[in-house]
Amino acid sequence: MLRKIFISLLLITGLFASAQDINGIWKGKIVMAPGGCFPVYNIELQLQVAGSRITGTAYHFSDSLNYVRENFEGIYKKDSNLLLIQETGIITFKIREDCVPCIKTYRLTFHRGGGNVVTDEQLRGGWYTPSGKALDGKTPCEPGTIVLNRFDKATFKPELKLPPTLTKRKAELVKEIKVDTGNIKIDFYDNGQIDGDTISVYANGMPVVSRKMLTTKPVSVSIRVDMKHLEQELIMVGENLGSIPPNTALMIVTAGDKRYQLYLTSDEQKNAMVRFIYEKPLAKTQ
Repeated sequence: MLRKIFISLLLITGLFASAQDINGIWKGKIVMAPGGCFPVYNIELQLQVAGSRITGTAYHFSDSLNYVRENFEGIYKKDSNLLLIQETGIITFKIREDCVPCIKTYRLTFHRGGGNVVTDEQLRGGWYTPSGKALDGKTPCEPGTIVLNRFDKATFKPELKLPPTLTKRKAELVKEIKVDTGNIKIDFYDNGQIDGDTISVYANGMPVVSRKMLTTKPVSVSIRVDMKHLEQELIMVGENLGSIPPNTALMIVTAGDKRYQLYLTSDEQKNAMVRFIYEKPLAKTQ
């Protein structure tokens, strides 16, 4: 009987020993497909684990002038040391105008050893974008690989400084839209004659479009409004007045099977704001 108890205790101890403490800061390299804006760049994940739930922040950066900061959430499967992580949205970014961020999903496993020191700890695996497309819905996001090592301290903390064009102008509410679907696609076009209007767009105070010119091709934004993100305020900032003042844009909103068409105006005194509010779908009656 004592032997059975001893064996059971060993099995329980081994089970708990296999589950690693992955809380903390992990830094490494992420590999993109050939032809991407940044084929290989730095990434830092700041992980918080509660039970099997993962939350945290991801910093993607090549240098202080090119970075993307995103929130993420996921699941930690302790029995297999497997991490499934999904980025949930961009907090802030600053990258070249011809580059578009990819919202990534990661499949990582914990490894001890394998480096120069036996006690090295790594998270290794791959990433992909569920839709296969970047934030604009057009640019391809080919899957890649990622290797991370554990560190004691964070190194990259870009400070978000909101421009006076956002903070000093009045945000004029154009429309409040209630939606019952999570993914909202928004396209901006020049309203009328193409005259060089340039816009920036902020979602809940965070930049999602930076100084893009309005043409007949859409400047696209995707946001999420659901039970976890009940409200989103989208502000269009006119960065200039074009050759025909003021800065005007046609905004097309696609929310599930619903479509909205709005006309936005921004000048040196005001910006245009649209508020999206989640409304739980009505139960279907039979």
